Amino acid sequence: MDGGAFGAGKAGGAFDPQAFIRQPQTILRFVSWVFSIVVFGSIVNEGYVNRMDEVEEHCIFNRNHNACNYGITVGVLAFLSCLLYLALDAYFPQISSVKDRKKAVLSDIGVSAFWAFLWFVGFCFLTNQWQASKPEDNPLNEGGDAARAAITFSFFSIFTWGSLTFLAFRRLRDINFQEEYNTLFPNSPSLLP
Repeated sequence: MDGGAFGAGKAGGAFDPQAFIRQPQTILRFVSWVFSIVVFGSIVNEGYVNRMDEVEEHCIFNRNHNACNYGITVGVLAFLSCLLYLALDAYFPQISSVKDRKKAVLSDIGVSAFWAFLWFVGFCFLTNQWQASKPEDNPLNEGGDAARAAITFSFFSIFTWGSLTFLAFRRLRDINFQEEYNTLFPNSPSLLP
């Protein structure tokens, strides 16, 4: 890949799928995307059970429907956020304005930090409700693996979204440097080849 500003190709350059897929933030977004699918898929698929004498199904996490709803909602919205920011990452090299790049990166920082926080809350909430579950509410131990998978991948998601926040901060630092350089040396040749 030609030298680029802020970890991206030249503004207005052609889209390079191989370079895009090799970027650390792209890899982490794909991983976060898969983790969100595992979390909400586990809960939707096996997160609701019932006793032998009941017809209505209850959430496997201490019969607390809020726990299942939280896991599903955060999982689905994180899934959609990953898709949105993958599209933004693909479009990022086409943004020529430093100010617009800065806005995109600032939104990435905010959204990634927000999702890291939501996954932390989800991990704590699901873990607490799983520990409070009574064996008599699930005598056949159905869905236990799915519940543990949802908890585990919620935990992993904290780190993937936290890493995305860190990478966005690095991108912002590079943008700020470029903006300051252009302000200090307006008539100098560009840093970009």
